[in-house]
Amino acid sequence: QVQLVQSGGGLVQPGGSLRLSCTASGSTSSAYNLGWYRQAPGKQRDLVAEITSGGSPNYADSVKDRFAISRDTAPNTVYLQMNNLKPEDTAVYYCIAERRIGNTPYIYWGQGTQVTVSS
Repeated sequence: QVQLVQSGGGLVQPGGSLRLSCTASGSTSSAYNLGWYRQAPGKQRDLVAEITSGGSPNYADSVKDRFAISRDTAPNTVYLQMNNLKPEDTAVYYCIAERRIGNTPYIYWGQGTQVTVSS
């Protein structure tokens, strides 16, 4: 079992920056890949960025040159630094922890946090 607690988010003007944090707890949480998804109203939940347990990042094309994902080990926390924010980045952002053991996926979600980019 992994528990995820998110913080950060809020309202920012276009071109501004925000940082999201998500702390993962549980005895095996360090073995999980961590990441961020987002969901805008009326749309599906899409991957924003993820980072493996070994520290390798992966980004959606739409954020690749603007967002940076990073990870600390003590406590096990993933960060999403969002720069040059655009109105289309407005969404609820969800932290995810996932791993696969054999053929069995294990997925946990954070509570979600609203990010609004507006002037």
